[in-house]
Amino acid sequence: MTQIKFENVVKIYKFGDHELKVLDNISISIEKGEFVCIMGPSGSGKSTFMNIVGCLDTPTSGKYFFEGVDVSTFGLDELAEIRNKKIGFVFQQFNLLPRATALENVELPLIYAGISAKERKEKALETLSWVGLKEKANVYPRQLSGGQQQRVAIARALVNNPAIILADEPTGNLDSKSSMEIMEIFKRLNEEQGLTTIIVTHEPDIASFGRRQIRFLDGKILSDTKT
Repeated sequence: MTQIKFENVVKIYKFGDHELKVLDNISISIEKGEFVCIMGPSGSGKSTFMNIVGCLDTPTSGKYFFEGVDVSTFGLDELAEIRNKKIGFVFQQFNLLPRATALENVELPLIYAGISAKERKEKALETLSWVGLKEKANVYPRQLSGGQQQRVAIARALVNNPAIILADEPTGNLDSKSSMEIMEIFKRLNEEQGLTTIIVTHEPDIASFGRRQIRFLDGKILSDTKT
């Protein structure tokens, strides 16, 4: 099943009279269950590509199909619904609430989804357990290492059973050992649950975890290789 499909996608940002074309006629498909790493230097278009995939931005022209539906013409509310129900986000900065416990951070998407308190706690504990942090459920982010904080962030991204996981430089703030541990979680997630996983990274050793590497340069796809 084709989960993500770009057809001639162009993205232009306007700054007064100046236009900057950050995506230049991109056409690409990603199948359900793929593990894809997106690479490229700063300004290559990879982050804009991810933002459109994650329904955080829309194309200037061209079409974006998510699970067969053309979402490129969707309004803000429709895009927000897809983000909330279908996409799990993991960021470089973790973005955890400092005054909430690990459990409360993971529960957050379930609160927005209107899940009852009892079910929220059960699902959040189950997901924390999956990333190896059940014993840290009542601990605050400041008491956790960077790698542990990112595990909490991954659990939060997973708790709503998304269709895809999007991770933007998820190891950027971690040491090499923690980075490898986080990437092993993504690998297990993809292999055991068949979850489509898309990761933006600058690091070749991180990109090697993906079974497909897509390189961007100057708003175009420079290469697309499968391993």
